[in-house]
Amino acid sequence: MRSGDIPFKFDLTDLLARARRQVTGRLGDVTLNLPFISIAVSPQDRERRVAREIVLRLRDRRVLSAWECCDDCIEKALTSLNEIRQFIVDKEVELAELQDGPLFLLLEAMAAGIRQFMTFEELLRRDKDAPLHPRFGEFHRPPDVRQAYFDGLEILRGHLSRCLGQIALIARMPVPTEGIIENYQGPWQLEAYEAPHRLPAPPE
Repeated sequence: MRSGDIPFKFDLTDLLARARRQVTGRLGDVTLNLPFISIAVSPQDRERRVAREIVLRLRDRRVLSAWECCDDCIEKALTSLNEIRQFIVDKEVELAELQDGPLFLLLEAMAAGIRQFMTFEELLRRDKDAPLHPRFGEFHRPPDVRQAYFDGLEILRGHLSRCLGQIALIARMPVPTEGIIENYQGPWQLEAYEAPHRLPAPPE
């Protein structure tokens, strides 16, 4: 059901600029790869502990381990995304004193991706008076709209999975390979991101 189209692009410009400013100039023991930049960081023990919990709790989430094929699948994916978003907020609250740390940054990247997908999703919503699905009771989406959902969820899945892979590095855990997450490791899908015009140089 995937066409390979990029129906919207993530804009992480501000987050990437903040990540570059936070680089201290000292060598870190972990190198994080983000779209367009890499940074060396030294996570604290507390960040590593929370990172392990995040990996364990998110690696089996439906939206990260299943492709969509119908309106019902889309609804389940949206429900899963809302659950992930709430979990991210809970972990950010837990890390409130470490907002300048690498784990908070990656959580922000995940949250930004979900927010931007939800904004895109709002544009795809159609009339609630559309006919009901005979089995699931869900409204039928026009084929072009359904395909846009599939493609949007596909690039979001890649974004969240790669973020989770970077969180696994902080946790000193193997990159998750269950479900289809393993298919989204490796280089970032840069064509799905707005290229930042200029990022600040790291501090000396």
